[in-house]
Amino acid sequence: MKMTKFADIKGFVFDLDGVITDTAQFHTKAWSKLADQLGVQWSTELQNGLKGLSRMDSLELILKTGNKENDYSQAEKEKLATQKNNLYLQFVQTITPADIFPGIKEFLDELNQHGYLMSIASASKNAPTVLDKLELTDYFEHVVDPKTLKRGKPDPEIFIKAAEIIGLKPEQCIGLEDATAGIAGINAANEVSLGVGSPDVLTEADMVFEDTNKITLANIEANMNK
Repeated sequence: MKMTKFADIKGFVFDLDGVITDTAQFHTKAWSKLADQLGVQWSTELQNGLKGLSRMDSLELILKTGNKENDYSQAEKEKLATQKNNLYLQFVQTITPADIFPGIKEFLDELNQHGYLMSIASASKNAPTVLDKLELTDYFEHVVDPKTLKRGKPDPEIFIKAAEIIGLKPEQCIGLEDATAGIAGINAANEVSLGVGSPDVLTEADMVFEDTNKITLANIEANMNK
């Protein structure tokens, strides 16, 4: 655990996919459909490798997996990425507030009640659309625009910007992530890292919650005081 005290925390930086809701299932469906079209064998290993990556980095990994990284021009790659995104957006239209992970809405309400600041640090350009479908836009006035970033996760840039847009230093924030690349980025930004998922996978996180219902201020404070 970092030396940061719970009393020093003023804000929370959230990844979206895998932390607030599972839009990862829609990304998986869209990427697997595109991979099939490209003649690239889809696998659990490839699926896991895409977690936390930007759209273009994900496409590059798929092409590399099929030894096709040199088969397309940059313009063609951008068209493929757009095609995948259009598929994803079709799937996203089906999402509702019922798809928010258990306990997360209650946690957001708790943060509001205690005056904590919140922002979104998602590699997805569609985060505002997803938040709107989940009816969570009012909680997150501050969303990092991935188009403004030079580097993707695990680089800390997105998490540093997510703190900046709510007027805080990174060390005043707790970052929530479900991917190892995201946890690495949070740690590199010098924020406290809260993993959502398996502790066997998120081994570098300062604390891990397998059950989103357990993510409460009291439980976070207890973890930081260990």
